[in-house]
Amino acid sequence: MYLQHYQLNGDPFSKQLKSKDAFETRDFKECRERLDFLAKNRGLALITAAPGYGKSLAMRAFAERQNPNVTRVIYLCMTTLSVVEFYRQLAVALGLGDSYRKAEMFHDIQAYLDHLYTVKKIHLVIVIDEAQYLSVPILRDLKMLMNFEYDSRDRFSLVLCGQPVLADLLTRQIHEALRQRIVVNYEFSGISEEEAKAYAEKMITLSGGSATVLDEAAIHAAFNCANGSIRIFGRILTAALTIGAQNGAPSVNAEMVMAAANEVAIR
Repeated sequence: MYLQHYQLNGDPFSKQLKSKDAFETRDFKECRERLDFLAKNRGLALITAAPGYGKSLAMRAFAERQNPNVTRVIYLCMTTLSVVEFYRQLAVALGLGDSYRKAEMFHDIQAYLDHLYTVKKIHLVIVIDEAQYLSVPILRDLKMLMNFEYDSRDRFSLVLCGQPVLADLLTRQIHEALRQRIVVNYEFSGISEEEAKAYAEKMITLSGGSATVLDEAAIHAAFNCANGSIRIFGRILTAALTIGAQNGAPSVNAEMVMAAANEVAIR
């Protein structure tokens, strides 16, 4: 209903946004710079962000920018697994056969990683999202998986992505060896109000609408309700556009945004 009313050709705040159309917040740019460094140098990266801050979009944009003949990126997000299940997931993602024996999969995966590095000359980047749910045994094995030639070479890069609690988890003494491998570390700070305004205007314009559909007070109100989350900010504005269309309003105001925020909130 609101698409027709505000003459939009699609949901301006859809999660299906193409990475090339992504609004580049400071967080997005900072994350990109660090991942570009990792792509050139190898090692372990720690990327943390509160839910909805744009971390997964930044990962997708990074993967899509890579030349597959030079850098291959695989993405894993099933992290509430046993060690054996994790190895199976990784083996399948790499195109290898799985097994019921952890030792066999560990050997096969390491051999393949070594082959990619030494023969194919391809830099493999393994991105593990929601990594705050990884168990202690899996984190321990990741450290061993990265150990080649008496720990003298990095055969691939590993990106651990998760909520800020992930950084706290890695400060535990048991993870000291893994933490010392971190060469890139970035925590998202959330969208700023200036960025929120520019983001809203860009998304509305990309969808064929006029930036005047959202008045300044509406954007300010939505930003204050979003707590830095670009996802919640977009959800509130989508709900506000629906309310505005239902009322036949030419634009969305702050009152509509507050009503939308109440609809979006579970409590």
